[in-house]
Amino acid sequence: MNETLLALIAFSPIMVVAILLLGLNWPAKRAMPVAFLVTALIALFVWDVSMTRVISSSLQGLMITIAVLWIVFGAIFLLNTLKHTGAIGVIRNGFTDISADRRVQAIIIAWCFGTFIEGASGFGTPAAIAAPLLVAIGFPALAAVLMGMMIQSTAVSFGAVGTPIIVGVNKGLDTHNITEKLVAGGSNWDAYLQQITSSVAVIHAIVGTFIPVLMAIMLTRFFGKKKSWTEGLDILPFAIFAGLSFTVPYALTGVFLGPEFPSLIGGLASLAIVITAAKKGFLVPKNKWDFENESSWPKEWLGSLKIDLKAEKKSAMSLVLAWTPYVLLAAILVVSRVNTDFKGFLTGISLSFSNILGETGISASLQPLYLPGGILVFVALLATLLQSRSFKPLVSAVGESSKTLLGAGFVLMFTIPMVRIFINSGVNAADLASMPVTTANFASNLVGDLFPGLSASIGAMGAFIAGSNTVSNMMLSQFQFEVAQSLSVSSVVVVSLQAVGAAAGNMIAVHNVVAASATVGLLGREGATLRKTIIPTLFYVIATGVIGLVVIYGYGFTDALMLAQKG
Repeated sequence: MNETLLALIAFSPIMVVAILLLGLNWPAKRAMPVAFLVTALIALFVWDVSMTRVISSSLQGLMITIAVLWIVFGAIFLLNTLKHTGAIGVIRNGFTDISADRRVQAIIIAWCFGTFIEGASGFGTPAAIAAPLLVAIGFPALAAVLMGMMIQSTAVSFGAVGTPIIVGVNKGLDTHNITEKLVAGGSNWDAYLQQITSSVAVIHAIVGTFIPVLMAIMLTRFFGKKKSWTEGLDILPFAIFAGLSFTVPYALTGVFLGPEFPSLIGGLASLAIVITAAKKGFLVPKNKWDFENESSWPKEWLGSLKIDLKAEKKSAMSLVLAWTPYVLLAAILVVSRVNTDFKGFLTGISLSFSNILGETGISASLQPLYLPGGILVFVALLATLLQSRSFKPLVSAVGESSKTLLGAGFVLMFTIPMVRIFINSGVNAADLASMPVTTANFASNLVGDLFPGLSASIGAMGAFIAGSNTVSNMMLSQFQFEVAQSLSVSSVVVVSLQAVGAAAGNMIAVHNVVAASATVGLLGREGATLRKTIIPTLFYVIATGVIGLVVIYGYGFTDALMLAQKG
C-alpha cells in the first residue's frame, strides 16, 4: 500500500468526525461512536494491531475520561453552588456601576471577569455567564454573545485549571516513548511539558493582548450608529492596558507556576487593576460610547432574555464574601502544586493500572484529590459553609452539574479511547508507524518547512470540529509532534502552536456559540455570530503562525527533546 493511501486512511478518523459534524450536521453523541468504531477497525485490519492492544487502549482512554469528567464536574459544581448561594449574582452586580462607556463595560465583564471564569471553570461557561450579564446592563443579545465568544481564546489553553494542557496535551502525546528519549538524554517529561506550557503562555500573551482592542472595534463596527471601526480605536490605550493587565501576570504564571494557574491569576489581577483604573478614569476616553436607543435595534440583535438585576441586589452577601471561594481556589491550587508535603498528601490517594492487559507502555492512573476536580469540589463545600446556612445549594448544584456531566460524559467515552487507539497503533504486526506518525510524514513532505505556519490553523480546525480545545489537543498533538520530528524542528513550539490555535478555535466552536446563545434567548441565529467571530479567529491563527515561523527559523528555539536527542 503506497504512502499517500496509508496517510489518507490514517487521517480518516478525523475526516469522519469533520464530515459527520459539519457536513451532515450530526450531534457529537452520534458522530464520536462512529469515529471510534472506524479508528478501531483501521487499527485492527489495516495496521494489524492486536485486539488486546485495541481493548487496552480503549480502557486507558476510559480512565482518562473519568479524570476529565471529574474536573468538569468540579468546575461546574462550584459554579452552580455559587449560583445557588447567591454569590454569582452579587459578583455580577458589582460590575454594573463602574463605567457608562459600553466598550469599557465589555472589556471588564467579558475580558477580565470572563477570563477568570475560564480559568476556574472552562467548558464554555465564561460566555454563558458574561452574555446574560451584558444583556442585563443594556447590550443587544447578539453583541453580548459576540463579546462572550471573543474571550474564548487567550484564557482557554489554561481553562478549567489547566485541563487543555494537563489532559489535552499530556494525554494526547505518546508520553511513554517520548519520556524514554528524554530520560536517555538526561531530561524528563515534567520539564518537557513545562516547556510547552511556557511557550503556550508567552505566545498567547503576545497575541491575546490585542483581543480587548478587537472587542471594542467589533462592538463599534457592527453595533454602533456609525458602523465605524475607528470608534473602537478611540479606546486603544485603555484596551491595550486591559490586555496587558491580564497577559503579563498570565505569562509569568505559566512560566513559573505551571498550567493550572495562568488564567485564574491573570483574571484576578486584571479584575483588580482594570476596575481600579476605570473607576479613576485612567486612559478612559472622555467621549462615552453607547448603543442607539433600543427601539432602533434590528430584530436579529434581540433575544428573548430579560433580566432584572434589581431582584438579585436583595442578597445581603458582601462582595468580599462572594469572591472568597474563588480566591481560596486559587490559593489552594497554588499551594497544592508548590508545597511538597501538601502535594504528597493529595497524590497519596491514587488508582493506577500499569501495562493494561499485559500491553507494555499502556497504563493509566487517577489521583482524585490532586486533580483540580477534587480541589474544586472541596472549595464548593467550603463556599456553602461560608455563604449559606443550608445544604440546599449543594443539593441543587449536584443535580444540575450531574446533568451537564451526562451529556459530556457520553461523548468523551468514545472520543478519548479513539485518540488512545490512534496514538498506540505504532505497535503492530504490519510493521507500520503509528497513524499520527504516518499522517505527519505525509504532511511534512507535502507542505515542507512551512508547516509550523499552519499548525495553529490545524488546532483551530480541531476545536471547531470537536467543540473543545482539550479534545483538539488530544486528537492532534501527536500528529503535530511527529511533523516537528520529521522536519527536525522544535516539537515544543509546534505542539504549543497547536494548543494556541485550538484555544482560538473555541471562538468558532459551534456548540460554544449555541450554549452562549441559549443563555440570552438567541437560538437559531448562531450563523450571525459565527460570521463575526471568524474575524478574530483568523487574526489569532495568522499571528500565531507568524510567531511560530519566526521562533523556529529565525530564533532557532531548542527544546528539551532536541537537546536530549543531540546528547
